Amino acid sequence: MVKFSELIKKDREERKKQDFEGTFLDYLNILKDNPSLCMLAHKRMYEVIQNEGAKVVNTLENPRLRRIYGNDAIKIYDFFRDFYGIDRTIMKIVNYLKTAAMKGEESRQVLYLVGPVGAGKSSIMEALKRGLEKSEDIYAIKGCPMREEPLHLVPNHLREQFEELLNVKIEGDLCPVCRYRLKNEFNGEFEKFPVETVDFSIRSRKGVGVVPPVDPNNQDTSVLIGSVDISKLDLFPEDDPRVLSLNGAFNVGNRGIVEFIEVFKNEIEYLHTMITATQEKSIPSPGKSSMIYFDGIILAHSNEGEWNKFKSDHTNEAILDRIVKIEVPYCLELDEEIKIYNKILGKSSFDAHIAPHTIEVASMFAILTRLIPSSKVNPLTKLKIYNGEEIVEKGSTKKIDILELREEAAREGMTGISPRFIMKVLDHSIAESEHNCINPLSVLETLIRSVKELAISEDAKTKYLNFLQNVIKKEYNKVLESEVTKAFIHGYREQAEDLFNNYLDHAEAYVNKTKIKDKSTGEELEADEDFLKSIEQQIKITGTAAKGFRQDVTSYMFYVMRNGSKIDYTCYQPLKEAIEKKLTSSVRELSRVITRTKVRDKEQREKYNAMVEEMKRNGYCKHCCNVILKYAANNLWKD
Repeated sequence: MVKFSELIKKDREERKKQDFEGTFLDYLNILKDNPSLCMLAHKRMYEVIQNEGAKVVNTLENPRLRRIYGNDAIKIYDFFRDFYGIDRTIMKIVNYLKTAAMKGEESRQVLYLVGPVGAGKSSIMEALKRGLEKSEDIYAIKGCPMREEPLHLVPNHLREQFEELLNVKIEGDLCPVCRYRLKNEFNGEFEKFPVETVDFSIRSRKGVGVVPPVDPNNQDTSVLIGSVDISKLDLFPEDDPRVLSLNGAFNVGNRGIVEFIEVFKNEIEYLHTMITATQEKSIPSPGKSSMIYFDGIILAHSNEGEWNKFKSDHTNEAILDRIVKIEVPYCLELDEEIKIYNKILGKSSFDAHIAPHTIEVASMFAILTRLIPSSKVNPLTKLKIYNGEEIVEKGSTKKIDILELREEAAREGMTGISPRFIMKVLDHSIAESEHNCINPLSVLETLIRSVKELAISEDAKTKYLNFLQNVIKKEYNKVLESEVTKAFIHGYREQAEDLFNNYLDHAEAYVNKTKIKDKSTGEELEADEDFLKSIEQQIKITGTAAKGFRQDVTSYMFYVMRNGSKIDYTCYQPLKEAIEKKLTSSVRELSRVITRTKVRDKEQREKYNAMVEEMKRNGYCKHCCNVILKYAANNLWKD
């Protein structure tokens, strides 16, 4: 039994051990043993990401990823494990932090994310802030409103010697409040100044400052840099640091993060503080005090419309020159888009059953709306290419350069349907379900209704409805026909593997002009061309093309074996398709008859029940299985 009092006591004791409070001299002795404790904000954030772990994806070992990324080196960061389909964007963000951590030019620039609504800009910002919140406590001057680095206490004339002794670089100066205290409370004896450890907290505004859009008619820079406490002006002069209330976003975000939400909704004069905060690493103090040193990561984000309006004004060049712009597009990989909705649904309280391919058809629609039309391929083929699938046409693999498709559509992923729209559709489908179950058909119906209600142009609406009513429905019908048919096949994979192995044996014998040894009789036989043709004709390979196909198959299998990978019937897409078609064609007529028959005899009933049980094993429940099979009977096999 868990004893809550013990749990609370243990946590409190651990926190006491971690907390530090001492003098600046004590801090120096700690810093000498661990110079990294005084790292700047960008390096701290980069270390937080790196400490979670990262792996470089070897595309040579993964054919699908090789088709998507080519020879590009792709690095996946565990810190961003909940983000899907934007690996290149994440890499750009981490590269910005890496160069900034090395005190390059980007350490003095704003990280600005631009993209369509729902693409993940705010989520990336939240992830960075939460990561900082979980990072180790930092050492700061006790009582400092800027939570500043204690090394600022070292006088300028001693800094070179301190840097040599500590093996660090001292950057920055004391804020006006601490400078006043050093002189008046400690008589300049900086070694006695108290130092403590402090943490980061979004809720408590510790090291995390957030700047929402401000009313243009009432923009007060106190939101950024604090203000003068009017109640103290009767006690102290206007230039006395004791009248300062340093509680603006740049003050509380020092040594951490300052986030500007919808940054360009603010007037340009309001953003001038960003110029000095980035390039000069200092911000104005309210009133008549001196400039204040600032060390922090400035994050900003907005949609593309606001960015285009802002950059079109040449008077904004000073800020534009201090911005590192990174685009955050919508996901364009089907498999990754599916993961997004599964993640969101997993965090909700919905307990409805979701039939196979339900999330897939919704994801297909979302991605089709985001793709820019190409003269080289139709939208569905483009979707499959972007998902890393091999495209087979007329029995051979069609080589389409994914880089060419991307080059002709530079802004792809910056428009289209957002994940929020799809999630609302899924939510409505679940809410409307009487049987606590949703399937592709119900979701397609809800999508059609929702698109008709969208406030978009009639051309866009027509295009979207065509995707739903024709493109996606036809593709789903193909998938469903294959799935229903396969449900009739007992031991489908075993039969497929047998066909695959036989094909390999005969194809290898044909290509190498050798004979096959019969496993039962030991007799040496010629390659069975009729058998080879029966497989190949499933994907319309005939005549002279057959010889080349057999050579391609044997060469590819040899390549796979040489790389130590496993060989099975799925490893070469065209042959996999041919084998599946060979198997399914033999039972298609049987499945058609039994599915459509309303009054079944005993044998037909047994086969139908066996098919239903197989579909249940494949993820269907009783309700959606009934709906899907009725749909199949009425739509897939029309006489």
